[in-house]
Amino acid sequence: MSLVKPLQLIAHFTIHPGKTDEFKKIVSQCIEAVSAKEAGVGTLQYDWYFNADQSECKVLETYRNSEAVLQHAANIGPYLGQFFEISTFSGELFGAASDSLKKALEGLDVTYYEFEAGL
Repeated sequence: MSLVKPLQLIAHFTIHPGKTDEFKKIVSQCIEAVSAKEAGVGTLQYDWYFNADQSECKVLETYRNSEAVLQHAANIGPYLGQFFEISTFSGELFGAASDSLKKALEGLDVTYYEFEAGL
């Protein structure tokens, strides 16, 4: 019997010098958008963390399935370009991503990890 696990994503942003305040404004807009349209439905976790000098940010995200990730991407799409202008992005996606999700993420620096064992 295989476990059906939600998808987890760790997004990593290295913020360009002098752009932290601008970055944080976009973060607030994203959180508002997710809270209004996704929280508790397809998005189960959406937590932003900054390192001590505020030069890096990690986002811990959990989604019910690939479709929820695609809906999230559509919801925050207007903000992604702004992030990419003022930071460098990489991500790690854990779980069984659908082919349509992988296609949507093409061109982004994302590493995929398939579930092997655990609880």
